[in-house]
Amino acid sequence: MNTKPRERKQTVPRHSVLLGIFLCLFFLRAPLFALEPWEAALAKMPLKTNVTELGRYDYIPLLVESFQENDAAKALIFMPGATDEFYFFRRAHATLTNSAPTVLDALRALTNQSLVRVTFRAPYILVHSNEDPLEPFYNVNSETKVDQLVKRKFIRHVVYNDRDWNSLRPTLAFELDTKILPASGSWESNHFYRHSFAAWNLNDFEILEVMAFAGKTTFTIDQRKIIFEGDKRFRARPPVPDFSK
Repeated sequence: MNTKPRERKQTVPRHSVLLGIFLCLFFLRAPLFALEPWEAALAKMPLKTNVTELGRYDYIPLLVESFQENDAAKALIFMPGATDEFYFFRRAHATLTNSAPTVLDALRALTNQSLVRVTFRAPYILVHSNEDPLEPFYNVNSETKVDQLVKRKFIRHVVYNDRDWNSLRPTLAFELDTKILPASGSWESNHFYRHSFAAWNLNDFEILEVMAFAGKTTFTIDQRKIIFEGDKRFRARPPVPDFSK
């Protein structure tokens, strides 16, 4: 009697199935795991206005207003090289393709579609061009004063968009209870850049760093006064467009 050989049924061990499911889930979630903590924080911040196109007049205001309190970054700072790309060179803009874009989406679109770059220098997110120095520069003549500044809390939440030195210096002097120079309306201050940033939970020393990043300034800390000066450093000259076209 002829009989066909019985096919041997292949079975997959249960643990192999579970391993396969885990690997699938891992690779599906890999982009989330790859995010730095500050990127993950920005990915949870929806833009206050749902837009698909961001240009020179709405990009900075929308991002500083959308920056929320988080555990990874205390401030979102637009440095002068970046603001020049918007307001002077007029070439920074970006198209958003996400249906519900976040602050991270907006910054990624900007870096992919313009000369603007984003760097995390703990605890600050710096939006800059290749021109901007990414390390603060300051002189300390009084360690005691620095210790006092570090221990004191600044205003819990601040949002400044395109603000000049004259409007910010009085608040800085009042909150730090210290003489801040140069005086408002002085020749020196007229050469400072305008300030655009949002910050949460800074101490009094950190606000000095944030102001210096945003206004392209350096500062000197004495016991009874803090003096700001223009920062003449630059990393690279920005490419200049042909305005005659």
